[in-house]
Amino acid sequence: MVKHDRRSLYLDSRVLCLDLDSCSVITIMPSSDTQTPLLHEAVEGCADYNGRPVYRSISGGWRSAFFIIGVEVAERSAYYGISSNLITYLAGTLGQSTATAAENVNVWSGTTMLLPLLGAFIADSFLGRYRTIVVASCIYILGLSLLTLSAVLPSSRDSGCQTADAISLCFPDPPQVIVFFVSLYIVAIGQGGHKPCVQAFGADQFDGQHPEESKAKSSFFNWWYFSMNSGMVVALLILNYIQDNLNWGLGFGIPCIIMVGALIVFLLGTKTYRYGIKTAERSAFLRIGQVFVEAVRNWRANSSAIDCREEALGIVPHQCSEQFKFLNKALLTPNSSKEDGKVCSIGEVEEAKAVLRLVPIWTTCLIYGIVFAQSSTFFTKQGATMDRSISPGLDLPAASLQSLIYLSIVFLIPFYDRVLVPTARAITRKPSGITMLQRIGTGIFLSVLSMVLSAVVEMKRLRTAREYGLVDLPNTTIPMSVCWLVPQYILYGAADVFAMVGLQEFFYDQVPSELRSVGLSLYLSIFGVGSFLSSFLISGIQKATGRDGHDSWFANNLNRAHLDYFYWLLAGLSVVQLAAFLYFSKSYIYNREGTR
Repeated sequence: MVKHDRRSLYLDSRVLCLDLDSCSVITIMPSSDTQTPLLHEAVEGCADYNGRPVYRSISGGWRSAFFIIGVEVAERSAYYGISSNLITYLAGTLGQSTATAAENVNVWSGTTMLLPLLGAFIADSFLGRYRTIVVASCIYILGLSLLTLSAVLPSSRDSGCQTADAISLCFPDPPQVIVFFVSLYIVAIGQGGHKPCVQAFGADQFDGQHPEESKAKSSFFNWWYFSMNSGMVVALLILNYIQDNLNWGLGFGIPCIIMVGALIVFLLGTKTYRYGIKTAERSAFLRIGQVFVEAVRNWRANSSAIDCREEALGIVPHQCSEQFKFLNKALLTPNSSKEDGKVCSIGEVEEAKAVLRLVPIWTTCLIYGIVFAQSSTFFTKQGATMDRSISPGLDLPAASLQSLIYLSIVFLIPFYDRVLVPTARAITRKPSGITMLQRIGTGIFLSVLSMVLSAVVEMKRLRTAREYGLVDLPNTTIPMSVCWLVPQYILYGAADVFAMVGLQEFFYDQVPSELRSVGLSLYLSIFGVGSFLSSFLISGIQKATGRDGHDSWFANNLNRAHLDYFYWLLAGLSVVQLAAFLYFSKSYIYNREGTR
């Protein structure tokens, strides 16, 4: 067996500490002492579930990815089975006002998108991704079980609260409300550990250094999103109908059963997965953190005083990137002494710069996060006032309109992957056709169009209500087909195909390999912060426009509200965001591995 740097694998050794890391090829040379069957290619930095060397021909790749994609399809079906119709439950069964219900949905959604930062930290620093997924799934199932319990608890509330269209407020029993919100946030905790780890674990089943597996990894993000949205379409159509027309206990219970099935599927793939070997080096968190600490400590130091140790190793100052040059001071040793040896290497400084370069991109995508929050709140309330009849006596649930987003994604991703990418590749000579930032920017532009179209349709809905004298009859269906909302939902889905998938790949690819769970959690945090910003924005507008007895933009009676003004505001903010994003994208320097 030939050793390979610090991370050599021995055929007769066992690796006790597992974590997922990027994988590259090592070659196993024939040896008479080897008692294990010889395979020509093993994967460096990876082991099997028993901690033994793992071979390309019997592990990872699509064989493992299919298990993991199946888990994600089930988890997203469970999650959106709750979140997509949550505003209906809050405004109907729990009797909250439209604005309050929207704020609560946004706060919960924001929490579920920010908790992955904690889950990713735990996975990358302590448990590893596989164990984190298993533990998070158990927490997830506990939350869903309690959520189902809260919906079937006996209550003395007025039966009028059961209908989603009821305008009068009523108050359910406090124990039911307490159990509901506690279980809802337990679900958020479970999702926080599950979401960032599953996708990173799936992507790392492909070796980025192997020509064929590298191509497969590029397609993985597209087909991951395709499969996930296919499952969500079915979940939205079935679960929303059950929740609106049968009962909420069954509507919450089915997602619980789905998550149990997801955990079983994930465990079935255990023997096929590639598990990364955790090295004895300091964690990436500590390395990057020390760079910032040392740069602050040395902020007065002369930049020419580069540590002689770096020069002795043949590493010279000009090899540092010019961007964020203040971090180069982490290379310096005050008074030309090494002190206690806490001097950062150029590689560690470049890691810190790679993370810092993500900040402007992350910040300029926050408005997209606000726009993203509207499909499960005001879009749904809009649709509830319109003609949703499919046949006599059968109405399409308003929340099920969100399935149009996922249907458009299901149809557009194959077109993107099989038509647009090869065409763009022939022109640009880039493996992915267009860069990740170009893909994200295209998605942001489409989200602007979606908001403009949403405002125009809402203006027509309000005009129709006035023409038919229905302004003060909020429970009466407006004679305007819900099909008017279809284009904005489709544009919304098209924006996701570009921006959402682009953000996933970008934040996975552009962080140090040890922090890929954290990278994906950073992508999720865009939508978490966006949901919180949406909640704050709604709250501020509600107070500003609802003074002196006037109807606010988010009045309970949507026929007197002005969602169109809100959509125009978001469209304007999105234009500003797009301009800022394009500015920072031009100066962004891709990591060497992630250059597209």
